[in-house]
Amino acid sequence: MRRLLTLALLLVVGSTFAQVRLEGVVKDSIGTPLELANVIAINQATQKLDSYGITNDEGRYRLSLEKNASYTIQVSYVGMKTSQAVVETTDQGVTKNFTLQNDNTLDAVELVYEMPVTVKGDTIVYNADSFKSGTERKLGDVLKKLPGVELNDDGEIEVEGKSVGKVMVEGKDFFDGDSKLAVENIPANAVDKVEILKNYSEVSQLRGVTDNQDNIAINIKLKEGKKKFWFGNITGGLGDSDEETLYLLQPKLFYYSPEYSINLIGDLNNIGEVAFNRRDYFKFSGGFRSPSRSSGTNINLGSNDIGFLTAQNNRAKYINTKLGAANFSYSPKKTLDLSGFAIFSNSRTDLQENRAVTYTDPDLNIPNEDTESNTTQRSDLGMLKLSAAYKPNANNQLDYDVLARTSKESQDQMYFSSVLGNIDQLEDTSPFSISQNLNYYYTLDDNNIFAFEVQHLLQDEDPFYNAILEDKANYDDTGNALGLDNAQIDYNVAQEKRVKSNQVDAKLDYWNVLNNKSDLNFTLGTIYSKQDFNSSIFQYLDNGTIFEPSNTLPNSLDGNDIEYTFNDVYLGMHYRLKSGIFTFTPGVSAHAYSAKNNQFNVNYTDNFFRLLPDFNTRIQLKNSENINFNYRMSTNFTDVNQLARGLVMNNYNAFFSGNQELESALAHNLNLSYFSFNMFNYTNVFARLSYSKTIDRIRTTSQFEPGSVVRVSTPFNSDFPDENASFNGRIQKTLGKFKASLGGNFNYNKFNQVVNNRPSVNENYSYTYRTGLSTNFRDAPNFEINYRHTIQDNNQGERKTNFVTKVPSVEFDALIFKKFTFKTDYSYNNFSEDGTTINDYEFWNASLAYRKDQDSKWEFELNATNLLDTKSQNRTNTSNVSVSAIEYFIQPRFLTFRLRYEL
Repeated sequence: MRRLLTLALLLVVGSTFAQVRLEGVVKDSIGTPLELANVIAINQATQKLDSYGITNDEGRYRLSLEKNASYTIQVSYVGMKTSQAVVETTDQGVTKNFTLQNDNTLDAVELVYEMPVTVKGDTIVYNADSFKSGTERKLGDVLKKLPGVELNDDGEIEVEGKSVGKVMVEGKDFFDGDSKLAVENIPANAVDKVEILKNYSEVSQLRGVTDNQDNIAINIKLKEGKKKFWFGNITGGLGDSDEETLYLLQPKLFYYSPEYSINLIGDLNNIGEVAFNRRDYFKFSGGFRSPSRSSGTNINLGSNDIGFLTAQNNRAKYINTKLGAANFSYSPKKTLDLSGFAIFSNSRTDLQENRAVTYTDPDLNIPNEDTESNTTQRSDLGMLKLSAAYKPNANNQLDYDVLARTSKESQDQMYFSSVLGNIDQLEDTSPFSISQNLNYYYTLDDNNIFAFEVQHLLQDEDPFYNAILEDKANYDDTGNALGLDNAQIDYNVAQEKRVKSNQVDAKLDYWNVLNNKSDLNFTLGTIYSKQDFNSSIFQYLDNGTIFEPSNTLPNSLDGNDIEYTFNDVYLGMHYRLKSGIFTFTPGVSAHAYSAKNNQFNVNYTDNFFRLLPDFNTRIQLKNSENINFNYRMSTNFTDVNQLARGLVMNNYNAFFSGNQELESALAHNLNLSYFSFNMFNYTNVFARLSYSKTIDRIRTTSQFEPGSVVRVSTPFNSDFPDENASFNGRIQKTLGKFKASLGGNFNYNKFNQVVNNRPSVNENYSYTYRTGLSTNFRDAPNFEINYRHTIQDNNQGERKTNFVTKVPSVEFDALIFKKFTFKTDYSYNNFSEDGTTINDYEFWNASLAYRKDQDSKWEFELNATNLLDTKSQNRTNTSNVSVSAIEYFIQPRFLTFRLRYEL
């Protein structure tokens, strides 16, 4: 690693000293500097584009050129004639100014090369071929080479530090705009242009009256040969391991025309290449916008998912996955667009992990616990969405969407606890949900605009949990407290739970445009939510019958039967004023709240009125540089799970008893951000600082059995405020063929809780620093070197822990003889606690592919995964009562042979 870093620095230094600078100013015929003019330098000897640049707000440009060379410099600007000049370089810098004339004729200089990057207002257009070296296979390989574009750890796209909310191909949504599916599946050789659409609004009528500064979309323009034709690829592969034959089949087929498009994606493999995991499924919103998010009211319907362990970095001991996905769009006429998608995923995952659990306070007599688990998960996930958009004219737009989800999942776990012994756990669930979204937008005239949005969610969840405590004596205290029959071979305890949710969010907006500097917005809205909750705990006896215990704990085991309703009616007003570089948007919303629940024949009602102010200020320093400050007061409501007074079994060692009289929490949220995307010197900077303070936050009091890890937790409204602060930022600099980045994030969390009647203040700190250096040569090997340093400090009462993770990594790819593509990546991980290394491990992958030429439809590839045969990796986990160090086992070394056919 040290040698690679030294080599990289030598390449940077050598490249820097081998170049000279060409700079100057571009003006129009009356001497006005032209911002965002395009400047390119074509090497006359090689006839290749060696450098390019874009002028800043003073009309200045700057290029790095080779010494002692001859260049044709071309300068272009929209609406003006292109100018060109020949420049001879020496070992000294060169200054060359240009004056452009209005384009009133058709005899402009012909552009020999397309600009790699072009800025048109809020749109940045990248010419993909300018950044390709020939080793790219999918869209993600292209995107990560573009200045200002990043792929985060989850494989999602970020631009200027902001997540991309929508990905389109030829203006049509790709699987409802999901960026990860686009990154992993769209072929790189089909991509002609990448358009970054800033300030993006799906509703053109609202573009001038809504704040879209944080909305970013990407539109992929296809090469001419990829339109009105099927394109894509089919990959098949085979391999061998000690346990079974390995296989891989990945068809990816696409068709685009002005009238309709079809996308088909398939993936079957047992080598751990996960195309669409559970996290992707639950994050996949289907493009729905929640009206309640902008009202100042937050109501969380909660999650009643089973306690699925999560695969780490898409690695596990064994993964077998199947994916089928189809997406279509169809425009039967210009005023009507129809679209939809269907996704089905099936997976089986085996996980093995060892945990060392350290509990909060050594004086509380809670024993630390070592656990071992072997888990088998089976998951069937399905999703279907249909959409329609009707635009009869520029003043009317009607949108309707319906999204259905269903799944069938199970988890079978063999578990060992150093405190409670052997435990078998079984969980399964088959939930479903249907979401509908109806939006209508009407423009009366230039000064009066209306929008009506309504969303309906219907959800049904039925998690089942079963724990068999084989070492019964270790669980006798809990069994007796629960009222279980102890005259059995073991304790076989189960719980059934059912949660039904029905929620409607609706609002009517009216904008009155006062002038081109200001407007007023009035909002009338409502949120109605109804949840029905039921649960029961029971015991399976040795003779196969079911026993319903009556316990000695404070709350009943007889079950929960609860009805919870919530209603919010609100009226909001916002005023927006533009003054120079400033945009001020103060606002306030008035809310009438009502929350009711009924259980055990006891009614509880909480009715109150509250004003929620908010304020936003944006300072637009330049076209691509701004500062944004936002303050919002919000009311946070809980869901029915926190209210259920009857005992709920969340795990073999974690029971929960709700609080019927929980109240809402009041939160103050502040956010300050800075963005700069400087196309003059290709320096991109973003920074974001956030702070929140929550009053009456719902926290838990936990009561542990003496000398045991079994606890009963109950929520309460804390008298002490919780605080959370975070900072993240990155600076990225492109210098010729090199791109360097430096970034990091910091998180601080302070909260209060009560454990065994002792209050404590918990403070958690986490720091992550990242630095990277990459190249983008067209005719030479490329590398990317990164280093990540993560520190986790946890201060939980009397217990303090410190975990450090250090991860240097390198990626390398090369196109050899224009026929062979070699790729490899390596990372070293060092995991330590309080300065002592717990574990260090390495990952190394490599592939070698052969294609006869770039036009060949066949490609042969040898792929090696986990070449060093690393057995496990490490991570940490922090809960409100403990800190865990986890050893997580992964798949062994794989070697597969693959055949890819390009359509």
